[in-house]
Amino acid sequence: MPTYIVLLNWTDQGVKSAKGTVDRYEENRDALKDKGIMFRDSYWTVGPYDVVSTVDAPDDETLSAALIALAGAGNVRTTTMRAFNGDEMRGVLGRMP
Repeated sequence: MPTYIVLLNWTDQGVKSAKGTVDRYEENRDALKDKGIMFRDSYWTVGPYDVVSTVDAPDDETLSAALIALAGAGNVRTTTMRAFNGDEMRGVLGRMP
């Protein structure tokens, strides 16, 4: 199953309701399990991003749809990167000409 790094930033609305961030995260994490999306780790961070998560999802489209819906609630904006472990990267490199 593909792994993704999801970088989240709070919107103005998200900052105003920051006290509920952990509860919102847990609710969304649990709801997304039904779509095959599993949050491995999430960290609230200091720096350019407010939250950093490692996520497994069945495919790009499933995760993209879920994150668009999440952003549509108005509390966060996301940046998503596909991540490869060592074995997956060996497969990528094996396709090089």
